[in-house]
Amino acid sequence: MLRVSRSSIRDAIRGLELAGLVEPRQGAGTIVREVSAGSVVHPFVNALQRRKELVSELLDFRKMLEPPLAARAATHASPEEIIEMEGILRRQEEKQRAGEAAIAEDTEFHYSVALASDNSVVLKVLDILMDLLRDTRERSLQVEGRGQKSLAGHRRILAAIKNHDGEAAKAAMRRHIEDVEEILLDGSDQG
Repeated sequence: MLRVSRSSIRDAIRGLELAGLVEPRQGAGTIVREVSAGSVVHPFVNALQRRKELVSELLDFRKMLEPPLAARAATHASPEEIIEMEGILRRQEEKQRAGEAAIAEDTEFHYSVALASDNSVVLKVLDILMDLLRDTRERSLQVEGRGQKSLAGHRRILAAIKNHDGEAAKAAMRRHIEDVEEILLDGSDQG
């Protein structure tokens, strides 16, 4: 009707949610929040606080979802899928050497782990998660040293998958997400 894409609508609603003007409610959809004097006087403070809460919740969800996915990928990954993951990490390293942020490769690696877990429902959930993570991934990969830390984490995950060691893959993915959490949440305290 408005001739805009669904992703544009989702982005706009997410912006309103970050500003504290709307909130999602289970069973009711997205509703307009009551505007308080504080939210009008301090919209940026409220938006930053809400954004930090959302990032924290997203990272929490990732810790619930991705470590078991990595463990499952370790037992289900085909030789071709492992070769694909190795290629992604090569491209990630090449971009980093060229001084570029390897945002696409970072996303692609996590998606390839999900693909190797061999569960189509998880892929649909991950599509939504990756869309929500786009901004935080771009921000975190701009932090000095974050790209190298990400690549090292991906290598640990891939090594465990190649060894078909589910527990090691699970632990490596958890550590990787905790590293991201430390950068994003500690860094956002500093302004």
